[in-house]
Amino acid sequence: MTDTTTDWYGPDAATFGDRVAAARESSGMSQGQLARRMGVKKSTLAGWEQDLSEPRANKLSMLSGLLNVSMSWLLTGEGDDLSGPTEDTMSEDISAIARELRSLREDLRSQAERAGRLEKSLRRLAASQEPAE
Repeated sequence: MTDTTTDWYGPDAATFGDRVAAARESSGMSQGQLARRMGVKKSTLAGWEQDLSEPRANKLSMLSGLLNVSMSWLLTGEGDDLSGPTEDTMSEDISAIARELRSLREDLRSQAERAGRLEKSLRRLAASQEPAE
C-alpha cells in the first residue's frame, strides 16, 4: 500500500536538486536543452541537480520561469507546483523502492544529526583538555 500523503518534493523528501531535475523532466527538457536555454554549461546544471552547487538569484529566477514553477517551491518544496506520482501511476515495485528510499533518507538524516552531536562533544572535550598558557 502506498502512502498517498507523502509530499514527494517537500523539504523532508527532496532536495533543491531533486526538484530541479523533476521540474525539468516534467517540462520534457533534457539537461542539455535547459542548460542552453539558461545560458549555462550542462555541467553547471548537472551540479545544481546533484546538489553540488546552487544558482545565483538571477539564474534561479530564470530557472523557475523556464520550468514554470515558483522560486520558493524550487528552494523549499513548499507550494503546489509539482505533484509526485500517484498510486495509479506507480507499480508495487516502484512503491516499495520509493518507501525504502524515504526510509533510507530518514536514517541518513538521523545519522548525520548523531554525527553532528558527536563532533560537538569531541570539540568541547578537546577544548577543555588544551593546556592553559
